[in-house]
Amino acid sequence: MINEQDETAGQPSEMTHQASDIKPATENQKKEPGKDVHAPPDGGLQAWLVVLGGFCTVFASFGWINCIGVFQNYYETSQLRSQSPSSVAWIPSTESFMMFFWGPVAGVVADNYGPRIPILLGSFLHVFGIMMTSISKKYYQIFLAQSVCSAIGCAFLFYPIGNLTLKSLLPPSQRKFVLVEFLQPFKEPTFFFLAISSFFIYLGGFLPFNFIITQAIADGMSIELAGYLVPIINAASIFGRIVPAQFGDMYGVFNVMIIHTLLGGVFNLAVWLPARGNAPIIVFSILYGFTSGCTFSIIPAMIASFSEIRQLGARTGALYCASSFGVLIGSPIAGAITQTDKGGYSGLIIFAGVMLLVGTIFAVISRIALAGYRVQTKV
Repeated sequence: MINEQDETAGQPSEMTHQASDIKPATENQKKEPGKDVHAPPDGGLQAWLVVLGGFCTVFASFGWINCIGVFQNYYETSQLRSQSPSSVAWIPSTESFMMFFWGPVAGVVADNYGPRIPILLGSFLHVFGIMMTSISKKYYQIFLAQSVCSAIGCAFLFYPIGNLTLKSLLPPSQRKFVLVEFLQPFKEPTFFFLAISSFFIYLGGFLPFNFIITQAIADGMSIELAGYLVPIINAASIFGRIVPAQFGDMYGVFNVMIIHTLLGGVFNLAVWLPARGNAPIIVFSILYGFTSGCTFSIIPAMIASFSEIRQLGARTGALYCASSFGVLIGSPIAGAITQTDKGGYSGLIIFAGVMLLVGTIFAVISRIALAGYRVQTKV
């Protein structure tokens, strides 16, 4: 008789097949079994240098845009005092629009060639635009230098993340520019409603940054103290970008964003609108700075939560491109409302608050499209 061992002696065993399918482990995998070698570096000099570079680029781009309210007040009272508030508002609004509108182009360049090239280009345009603004005297000169040249530079700085320290985690994909890639995400209900939400948020969300100085001065605050309001908003937004992000990891970025955007709209209507005197305006600046810091910084994380990593550049750029039109028309509309109110700011404040609340509603719809009506779900 042939025993069981002899019967299978000439055939490869199942274990042999499994062993042959196993590829040799890399050196890193041998040292750290089970570790994903493609995972982002968690700590170490290179990882923290990337964080530093990201800080520098955001400081010089989005941080610059967040201070445009200073220019609204300055131009209204100095070089462009002959212009209406609505006309002056086209300068900061176009500046913000240009930064967001060029997102798809910056995203494609970053995806195809890595972050270094767009950051170098953005650095040159931003610095050159600021230099030209400093010697500009007329409306069209300021508009071209600050709202076009400098703002396009900000776009190429903001979207990739600086020059010396940043590098891509994955190799560039070298994809051709295909318009449909930027239109395709809008077919997804989650992305579509999030884009609408972002449009309304950017339509009203920047108005406190742009007009709080002029509103405070009109309400009797000294010029010296009013000049600190935008820095107060931005200082509070630092905590709004850090603290809620931790809760986003715990409870979901959609949930955290919806709550903070809702609060931002409520603070506009319940705190800024009835504010009379220095103390209430400063309190509003702190409260709104915190909530807006979360809202404006967490939207990219919301996109990443339901998107493939290699498409993030194009998808983020597409969403911000749609949002840019809200930024473009928001300040001129607010300036026109102020003119209609004969210099009053109540209509402007109501407009800003309502737009944030509308943005919150569409964010809720986007969340429902992604996860349904389960309120306690981490999304």
